[in-house]
Amino acid sequence: MREWSRYVYTCLFYIAVPILLVRLWWRGRESAGYRRNWWQRFGFVPKVSSRSGPPLWIHAVSLGETIAIAPLVQRLLDQYPDLPIVMTSMTPTGKARAESLFGDHIQHFYCPYDLPDALSRFIKRLNPLGCLVVETELWPNMVAACEAQKVPLMVANARLSARSARGYHRVKSLAYPMMQRLNYLVAQSDADADRFRQLGVPNERIAVSGSIKFDIHVDSAQRREGELLKQRLTERFVCMLASSHSDEEAQFLAASQSMLARFPQLLLLIVPRHPERFESVYQYFVDQLGMAAVARRSLPASVTDSTRVVVGDTLGEMLLFYTAADVVVMGGSFVDVGGHNPVEPAAVKTPVFMGPFYHNFAVICDAMVESGGMAYVESMSQALEKTASMMVEPAPLLGMGAAAFAYAESQRGALDRLFLQVEKRLINPPV
Repeated sequence: MREWSRYVYTCLFYIAVPILLVRLWWRGRESAGYRRNWWQRFGFVPKVSSRSGPPLWIHAVSLGETIAIAPLVQRLLDQYPDLPIVMTSMTPTGKARAESLFGDHIQHFYCPYDLPDALSRFIKRLNPLGCLVVETELWPNMVAACEAQKVPLMVANARLSARSARGYHRVKSLAYPMMQRLNYLVAQSDADADRFRQLGVPNERIAVSGSIKFDIHVDSAQRREGELLKQRLTERFVCMLASSHSDEEAQFLAASQSMLARFPQLLLLIVPRHPERFESVYQYFVDQLGMAAVARRSLPASVTDSTRVVVGDTLGEMLLFYTAADVVVMGGSFVDVGGHNPVEPAAVKTPVFMGPFYHNFAVICDAMVESGGMAYVESMSQALEKTASMMVEPAPLLGMGAAAFAYAESQRGALDRLFLQVEKRLINPPV
């Protein structure tokens, strides 16, 4: 009876399978990767065999989580070259990023849906020594399947906003047993750790490492590439809308119209969050401003002196974009998404304006604002007004960038702490 809610949840999930398949096909119209290898989502993967032993399974749901865990994966490959690594994700962008970063040094599959038979099949074919889940991608049947097949499961870089915690509490009969099954959890902050404790994770299974996002490494070559990109953008003042979602581009353009008239040296750089929106976002700005005023990063020659907007329609270049930008307006924070990671721009001394919806990164954002490296704004208009004042008087802009960088540097070290826990709990666990 203790598991009745998971039983009901599972029945509803099975009923929803036809809808999930239709959704895959529908999303595949714009991103063909959703239609490829769809059978892997039901656990049909080749058996993983290696003379080096069982693999470590790392689940990073999408592009952001893949980028976040990449330094840990690289360190594992360097220090345990004989350890097979299998990565899973749910999105084609996550898959593409993992394969571009690590090539044939890892194997990649789509993660099965949260169905008991699919997960049992997948785990039996994988036979992993452990499972490392990145951030908050927790599913009841996935956790239960790992427990049933004696696969230790650790959550890495775990974060849980107050709003998400309230959501878990509303389904506590489903969430609490799942949380109690976790073998270990490495939280980003004390606040995250406290929320997980309140949801049932035993205190002795929790550690706090800080966020591994701060351990991003920007080498001199990457900085030079960013500076070269700035030159190709005709050395103008670049205001970047980063990781934008639907409607944020329209808000951004409306707020910047008067600035485009006042400041001919202003260039808007728009980088949509989801690659399948690249084309529609480009077309939106063409419709609003005319083809001559809009360029694409994928076509460098299209950037001219008359360009007012550049659409960042490439993958894997966010650090370059942040380096080329003078100021970043963070997407996902002007619609109710929860904001996106402000650490990457901070690592290259680029200040950030964050909108009112930032709950996914509340601890980091509050600390960055307190350090003087970031500012909260209530609207796109306020963000662009502040940008305009900084174009006239750039000293505050430079001060914000320096403060953001200093704060990011002060928070390094989480990767070392997480790596030690992975070694201790998954690779070389106590007998």
